[in-house]
Amino acid sequence: MSGHSKWATIKHKKGAADKARGKLFAKLARQIEVAARDGGGDVNSNATLRTMVQKAKQSQMTNDAIDRAVKRGIGDDDGAVYESIMYEGYAPGGVALMIDVLTDNRNRTGAEIRNIFAKMGGSMAEPGAVGWQFGRKGLILVEGAASEDDVMLAALDAGAEDISRDGDAWRVTTEPAIVFDVRDALEAAGLAISSADSTMVSSTMIAITDTDDARKILRIMDALEDNDDVQDVYSNFDMSDELLESVEA
Repeated sequence: MSGHSKWATIKHKKGAADKARGKLFAKLARQIEVAARDGGGDVNSNATLRTMVQKAKQSQMTNDAIDRAVKRGIGDDDGAVYESIMYEGYAPGGVALMIDVLTDNRNRTGAEIRNIFAKMGGSMAEPGAVGWQFGRKGLILVEGAASEDDVMLAALDAGAEDISRDGDAWRVTTEPAIVFDVRDALEAAGLAISSADSTMVSSTMIAITDTDDARKILRIMDALEDNDDVQDVYSNFDMSDELLESVEA
């Protein structure tokens, strides 16, 4: 499948999502709170909340922490009022970026994002400049020891759209609303899951082959994701495992 999220794959391989578990839980709690505020606190009638709760449980967030976030969202507990913003920009090499933000202070967060771009050689873009090429998809990585037939049978039966090889793993693509249902079906079939998430993928990919460009792109991606208000960063670059290993070395 063209346009898959290479960054989602790289984050898993680097362990970036778990390098600061406290920060990860804070971001998940904010996402749950906003989902509950916008659509109500019942996971059976609020598909977005159900997805966020499943994502939190996958990351081993406790039920108590999840419940507190839901209560804040529906007004049963004091909580900040967050605004959802999607910033757009370019990393070095002309790589397109979408930065998903939840903030209680638009001016502060906007200044912080612009500062990261200014320091690391990227540039902000006008709304819509890069967003047209991105769409939301579910992305599941299945450990590569599984056979293609086993992955394909279980995934397609559960409603997945596409199965392809991604380095030493199988990449399963789904509609975003059913990504965790497909993951559960794959696990029930005895397949080992490396990661599952709802992410943004681009229809236009940029192949990165230069080590210096690769290093700059990963630095700006890491800096953006390290911001407390940034929930996720999506991009359209493609990078080989060999180049990634070279940059990390």
